[in-house]
Order: sequence, then structure tokens, then C-alpha cells
Amino acid sequence: MPDINNNQNMTNMNEIVGKANFLFITFDTLRYDVAQAEHAAGRLPFLASLLPAGWEERHAPGSFTYASHCAFFAGFLPTPARPGLHERLFSLQFAGSETTGEHSYAFDTPDIVAGFAGLGYRTMCIGGVGFFKKQNPLSCVLPGLFQESYWQPEFGVTDPDSTRHQVEFAIQLLQQHPEQKVFLFMNLSALHQPNCHYLPGSAGDTLASHAAALRYIDSQLPPLFQALNQRGDTFVILSSDHGTTYGEDGYTGHRLGHEKVWTIPYADFLLQQGSLP
Repeated sequence: MPDINNNQNMTNMNEIVGKANFLFITFDTLRYDVAQAEHAAGRLPFLASLLPAGWEERHAPGSFTYASHCAFFAGFLPTPARPGLHERLFSLQFAGSETTGEHSYAFDTPDIVAGFAGLGYRTMCIGGVGFFKKQNPLSCVLPGLFQESYWQPEFGVTDPDSTRHQVEFAIQLLQQHPEQKVFLFMNLSALHQPNCHYLPGSAGDTLASHAAALRYIDSQLPPLFQALNQRGDTFVILSSDHGTTYGEDGYTGHRLGHEKVWTIPYADFLLQQGSLP
């Protein structure tokens, strides 16, 4: 078996799982180039305070929401955009896995959400885009992995203040489980089309409105992190699930094999209790 290309900065998840809370946020449709440019320009003040070195460039496991999240919940988070085998944070018991290493936490369950529940975590999902709406059998699959799952119209793609609504709801959920460890997953819908409402005067969705949506999300996240920071250490995963195209090489949208779709921003870190000002 080839050697795993271990990340020297990778946290040993065997020392974290069972001890820390977990927050997993997907910024649905966020492109790496836009995320990094906004960070470099100083237009993401809160995210920059968490990610002083910026975003890590990674490759998505799927080209649209459903495919990528199925992979995420099976332990296949986005892959570092460099050659080699890369050790994963989480894995499921699977003979012959080449990317499970000494830092990986291996669950003997069908998915990592069930694994966290089996360890006593309260697993909660706050949905955003259509695959989390629970309005038909398909949109129940991903939410159905969690002990608690929620979707409301104001969490969806058509509400210009969706992230604020999602954050406020998440804080209410956290208050209901003050002593229990939580695995909180949130799919933020604001970046997904339509996002033109974040750029006044825009006639349609563009790279500029995509960036404006990210700036809006950045402005809404602080209360969520403050709430988690007060209850204990929290391991945080921030990731896009896929990018999208705005006319590059004639392509528009996603669920297609374009570099702007496969290349996404990612970050993970341990937020220690009381570390936020």
C-alpha cells in the first residue's frame, strides 16, 4: 500500500471525538477562487479571524450537493488539491481503505452521523438548499441521518436573510441541549442561485453577487460561534460542497466536470472554549 501523505498539522481525531463538540458547515456552491480573493481583500473579517492563513484549496467529492454530502457523511471530506494519498479525519470501517491513518477516527457505523450519535452526541441538521427540504422522499435522505433535522422556507435559497435565520435557529437548538455534546451540521443556502439579491442593481447572478453572498454570510456567523465557544471546545469544519460556473468556457451552473466546480475552499480547526473575544 502506498504511504499516506500525512498532514503534519492534522489533528489527531482520536483525541477529539468524544471530548469536543462538532460544527460542520457547508457553504453551498462556494468557489475557491472567490473565497480566497475575498479573504485576501479583507472583506471577510470574521472568517479571517478564524482562518488567518486563508482557505485550503481542495477537490470536492461530487459536482452537486447531494453527491458531495453523501460522500461527506461517509467520511470522505474534500481532498487536498495536491498529489498523494491524504489521511482523512473520519472513516468508516472498510477493509482496504488507503486513506485511514493513525490520526483518523474510524466509526463502525454506516455513516459518521450515526457514529457520533452512538457516542452520545446529539446530532442536528439545519438544512438550506432543496436536498434538505424534507418535502419529498429524496429531500428526506440526508436530513434522515440525524436525530433532529429542520428546514423552513426562510432557510432556503429565496430568502435574502437565510443565514441569519439559520444561525438564530441553531442557537435556539444549542440552548435546548446545554450539557450534551452536539454534532451540529448546517447547509448554508445563501450562495446558491439566486444570489443576485446580495448585490443591489444586479440583473442576475454573477461572480460579484456570489462574492457579495459570502460577505453576507460572514456578517451573520459570529453569534453562532460565540454560542458554541461558551459551551466547550468545538472542532469546526468549514467547507464548500462544490463550486459553480458563471459562463467560463461556455458553462453555467454545476453538476458538471469543470475546474471551477471541482475546486473548493476548506478549513478545519479546534476552537477552544473561551478563545473568542
